[in-house]
Amino acid sequence: MSSARQAWGLRFWLVTLAALLVMAATASLGRWQLQRAAHKTALQATMDERQARAPLQGAELQQALDQAPDAGQLLHRRVLLQGQWLAGATVFLDNRQMNGRPGFFVFTPLRLANGNRVVLVQRGWAPRNFLDRTQLPDVTTPAGTVQLQGRLAGPPARLYEFAPTAPGEGSSRIRQNLDLASYAAQTGLALAPLTVMQTGVASEGLQRDWAPIDSGVDKHYGYAFQWFGLCGLVAILYVWFQFVRRSPPTDCPRDA
Repeated sequence: MSSARQAWGLRFWLVTLAALLVMAATASLGRWQLQRAAHKTALQATMDERQARAPLQGAELQQALDQAPDAGQLLHRRVLLQGQWLAGATVFLDNRQMNGRPGFFVFTPLRLANGNRVVLVQRGWAPRNFLDRTQLPDVTTPAGTVQLQGRLAGPPARLYEFAPTAPGEGSSRIRQNLDLASYAAQTGLALAPLTVMQTGVASEGLQRDWAPIDSGVDKHYGYAFQWFGLCGLVAILYVWFQFVRRSPPTDCPRDA
């Protein structure tokens, strides 16, 4: 066999090996995304089931917060709260959006009635003044006993923070992020391990157009489709170039 045919044969097997490796990797990634989608589907079913339960309230809510072995088991449960706002401890989380508009998420602790338990409530969203970034939005905090509805949520989502908040007017209340443990130590409040996202119509200068709870299962199906599509494309290209359009070299004629 000529050297040209040997080189062609070597290239054929190298391309075959590379194609098989790429197809195996992309197919494996596609299956992994399907597994993630199955997990997210089960998670979505759990969240839907929790939201369908009767709201926790009163002594039942306080008992659940005190005795739950894992606070995560209470996430997304609906609640009915009654208590008094601790307006002086209100915090405004900056750079939060609602309906594409930047502003603040407003958090105020609520001392529950008939007990010392305090729950941090994400009361809603308010726009900010871009001419004066230290100006707080006009939010009304009712005095006395209030009642509200909401759902249990985890700690406030964190944003990337380039540098700590600079000292100045309003810097103690306008923050980029809020850590529950640090906030509890700062205020001296016996905070519950979970927060409450207040629901209902807009009021008190706050909007509550929260996005629906979604586990993101569609994203994983989309990724799986992309990986399996890439696997199929590699297979098609391999067959096309290795078999359909293959034209093995012929030996060069020798001079007489």
